[in-house]
Amino acid sequence: MHVVVSEDADALGRVVAAEAARLLTEAVRERGGARLLLSTGRSQFTTLAALVCQPVPWQAVEAFHLDEYVGIGADHPASFRRYLRDRFASRVALRAMHEVGTESDLAAQIQGLTAEIRRAPIDVALVGIGENGHVAFNDPPADFTTPAAFAVVTLAPECRAQQVGEGWFSDVAEVPERAVTMTVPEIMKARAILSAVPYAVKAPTVRRVLQAEVGPHVPATILRRHPYATLYLDRESAAMAPGQIL
Repeated sequence: MHVVVSEDADALGRVVAAEAARLLTEAVRERGGARLLLSTGRSQFTTLAALVCQPVPWQAVEAFHLDEYVGIGADHPASFRRYLRDRFASRVALRAMHEVGTESDLAAQIQGLTAEIRRAPIDVALVGIGENGHVAFNDPPADFTTPAAFAVVTLAPECRAQQVGEGWFSDVAEVPERAVTMTVPEIMKARAILSAVPYAVKAPTVRRVLQAEVGPHVPATILRRHPYATLYLDRESAAMAPGQIL
């Protein structure tokens, strides 16, 4: 896994957005279209703000997102569908935005998403890393071998606490206990994974992701096995990283 360190979160966002735009534009030029996978949360603010300003042929891009809570609607302030509509999908003219719906039959929703995601490879996956080392909502110990593309999962206490810490909910009791998430094996099928991980709160996580044995107890360590994965840090999140990467 390649590591890039920027001065701050704003600079990090610009660097990630430029690389994502380059890869998406290249995919459109070579294959007539591109597929983009999006993550959410506070860590993705600067990346998405920079990405919507990039001169990508958006009308040829289909977008997907990684996960959504079970039990809240798309208009809820903490909904990831609302997050991406407000910060991304409403600001670029996409070919399509494939959302993770959770209000109706979950099995049917997952079946439809699976058929769509497997129609063609994801060209660029923007994948954040949680404070407990999760990717999407694959909390530790994550399933590295499931054949499923999406799964219903129970959220770990640390994951739910992070949602409160980021300001999406006022109390842990408000955070849904379950979510639909893209699985680790499906994420790893993406042609390129760009992981934006800014801010000091992520420094201990970054250290574990880079130093721990690759395995389900620190799920994001799996990114080290991807042939085109880049971890984007700012000075704060890189503060506890191994010295040789800086």
